[in-house]
Order: sequence, then C-alpha cells, then structure tokens
Amino acid sequence: MNNKSELLSQLRIDRDANSPGRPIWPWIAGGLILLLLIIGAYQLLSDSAPLPVKVQMARMATVDSSSASVLDATGYVVARRQANVSSKVTGRVIEVLIEEGMTVEKNQIVARLEDVNARKSFDVTKAELDAAKAQVSEVRARLVEAKLNFDRNNTLFQKQLVSQASFDLIKANYESLRAQLNNREEVVNVNQKLLAQQKQNLDDFVLRAPFAGVVIAKTSQPGEMISPISAGSGFTRTGICTLVDMTSLEIEVDVNESYIQRVHPGQLAEAVLEAYPEWKIPAKVAAIIPTADRQKATVKVRVAFQNLDPRILPDMGVKVSFLNPEPVEKQKPKEPLGIRVPTTAVRSVEENKYVFVVKDGVVQQRKVKLNASYGSDVYISEGLSAGEDFVVEVTPQLKNGSKVIQE
Repeated sequence: MNNKSELLSQLRIDRDANSPGRPIWPWIAGGLILLLLIIGAYQLLSDSAPLPVKVQMARMATVDSSSASVLDATGYVVARRQANVSSKVTGRVIEVLIEEGMTVEKNQIVARLEDVNARKSFDVTKAELDAAKAQVSEVRARLVEAKLNFDRNNTLFQKQLVSQASFDLIKANYESLRAQLNNREEVVNVNQKLLAQQKQNLDDFVLRAPFAGVVIAKTSQPGEMISPISAGSGFTRTGICTLVDMTSLEIEVDVNESYIQRVHPGQLAEAVLEAYPEWKIPAKVAAIIPTADRQKATVKVRVAFQNLDPRILPDMGVKVSFLNPEPVEKQKPKEPLGIRVPTTAVRSVEENKYVFVVKDGVVQQRKVKLNASYGSDVYISEGLSAGEDFVVEVTPQLKNGSKVIQE
C-alpha cells in the first residue's frame, strides 16, 4: 500500500508550480535605496575631508598721488649682450668646460674641438720655417767668404794684379750671394707669417667666452659636430652655449602709438616683476626706438634698471609704470585703492563677484565689489577687510562652508 501511495503522489499535478511568479519590484526598490545610501555616505565622507587650498592674508593697497603713473605697460626683461658661443671652423667637440648657471670671465675657455689635422699643418709649417732659417745661415756664411774674396781681389785689381775677367767673376758671385740672402730672408718672413696663420687656425679650435657673463644654455656635448653655419640636419650643432651678460639687463615694452607722447627718454619709471609683485624697482626710460610696428600699432621702448639685482632674470614678465614727469609742488597723502588679490581668487557668478574667506578651517563665500584691475590682480573696495585670510586659487570643488586645510 505504501508503494501505491507514493506512485499516486508522484502522478499528482502541482498547481503551485503553474501559478504566476512573485513580483520583483520590492527587490529593485531595495537596491535603489541601498545605492542612494552608499552615495550619500560617500558624499558625507567627502564633504568631511578638508580640501587643500592656498591661503593669503588680505592687505590694503595704496596709490601715491605724488608719483602717479601716466601710463602702464607690460613687457619682458631682455639682455642687451647675449651671444650664442660658436666656432669659426667645423670640428668635433672633445671637451666642454661649462654648465648651465655657471659664471665665466672674458676669454675663459668654454670648450675644445679636435685639432689633429690643424696641429699637423702647424708642425709642417714650423719645419719649413726652420729649414728656411738654416738656408739663410748657409747663404750668409757663403756671403761673408765672398765679401772677403771680393775685397781682396778689388785691392789687387786696383793695382792691376788681377785681370778684369777674374775680378768680374768674383764680383758677380758676391752680388749673387747677396741676392740669394735677400731671397732666403723673404722666404723666412713668409714662413713666419704662415706659421702665425697656422697658430691662429689652431687657436680657433679652442672656444673662449667673448665677454663675462652667465651660461643659460648648454647646447653641445663631447662627440658632437659643431659648425659656424647650419648643416641642414639635426646632427651638427651651431653653438656650444648661450652666454648672457647679466649687467646688461633691461626691459623692452611695446607702447600703443596712441600714448607714446606720454613717454620720453630719461623719464622715471617703476617696474614690478610678475615673480615679485610686492617689489617695486626704480627704472628709467633709456630710449624710444624710432619706428612703429604697423601690425600691432605699437612703439618699442627700452627701460633701464637703476639698480640690478640677482633676482632679475632674462625673459621675466614685468609691469612698467611710467611716472608723471611734472614736479609735484605739494605732496599728497597715499590714497587707499582697495584690497589687492589675484584674479584667481575671485569667482564670477553672472554679474556678481565672490571671494572665499577662511576662518577656523571653514570657507565663507562672500560677495565683493571690485574697484580696479591691474594685470593679473584686482582691487576689492567692499566685502573683504585687511587682515582676513582668503583663498588664492578658487576651484570648482570649493563651496560655502567647505572645510579646508592650508597647503
């Protein structure tokens, strides 16, 4: 009976298996809720981590009305004396004696080229000179003997003890030796000049500094070929190094031709390097180049530093303020211009301007009012006070109330 019951139970139809499946939307909703919880926790942890920022203290900038500028321009520091030290001959570099940043004196050796062939030519010319000098000594000795023979036979000829033919032969030999001596001496002179030329050619394989200065670029290495002219390929160098005379540094600025009448030679100026915005360097207009650039509508002006400093380097960006040349009868006090901050510290939202003030490790977005702009800086008249710390470079991640840490 038990076996029959088991067989009947196996043949029974399971109606639950054909019934519709359970809904899956609760599982989807639960997954979405879990994903939102993970994202929220990540944002919460991200917001709690302080952002590294550059912080600077706000300072009030002033303008001195007694020496107000009549024109502002930007330019670059350039060197009046700069040279690409090269050679007068083509040769292979065997030794380089300089490095970037090295100070060299005038005529100091900076490199040597292979001079095997030139040295052999020098030795050959020197040997020819020695041979010519030996020939001069030989002819001179023969001339002394001929002179004694001529004087003796001349006395005998006067006494009619020697025939005319014999005396003429002795005289001709004497005159011939005198001519040979002159010729040999000229050969010696020519060989001396050739030797001096060969010595100069040999010296050309030694490269020297044309003036005292600082090496700013090393362009060749031992084993490379160097030539005074371009060989049309990248395997031949045209120089050993670039040398700059740091005592010849000055500023070149392009002044709009509409304002060039405000500038004149000898006019006092004030230079500010972009690398040192707080450092005002006294300067003076050295010259106004008497030509204009028709494409840029500018005139080039040379401005000389009154005091040079090791911090001034070639190709540095610089701002030049040409000062009012008229004397001021009455000194006026310095007028506040506002808080000077870099343009990177200001966030623009439509027409509004904001800066981020740092206090107790938290930033506060504050609306400000700009008074003026000067190059890469702006002046804030309202919204920021002197002594407050502000973020120098505003990033997109920075928000009002964000925690920050100073770099």
